Amino acid sequence: MLDFRSLGLAIATLAEALDEAKLRPADKFVRDAGILRFEYTYELCVKSLRRQLEAMSDSPSELDALSYRDVIRLGVERGLIAAEVDWFAYRELRNTTAHVYDPAKAAQVFAKLPAFLVDAQSLYNKLMAART
Repeated sequence: MLDFRSLGLAIATLAEALDEAKLRPADKFVRDAGILRFEYTYELCVKSLRRQLEAMSDSPSELDALSYRDVIRLGVERGLIAAEVDWFAYRELRNTTAHVYDPAKAAQVFAKLPAFLVDAQSLYNKLMAART
């Protein structure tokens, strides 16, 4: 049986950062903590999705050859992800995090985190239900 506890913990830390940001909206350290937590939560989402798809596959080694976009599309086909376009956007957002020293880019990334949190929680719930 696959273990997704680390993903669940990562999602909880992101939720905690977003809750703290509501209390301290001008605090740049809280914003930066939220962005960091997004980075590792996003990475764990993608790794966990890939692991579950491998477990569901008749030929797990074939998944190694799939591109990120193909993995996301397969996640949609298998009912683990609702909208591939959102996950493509999260990847772009993740790539933007290298430039969050720019306050405008940091604000742009942080503004998308609540939507990502909802999608990450949904993925986690579906992974937990589907794990083998």
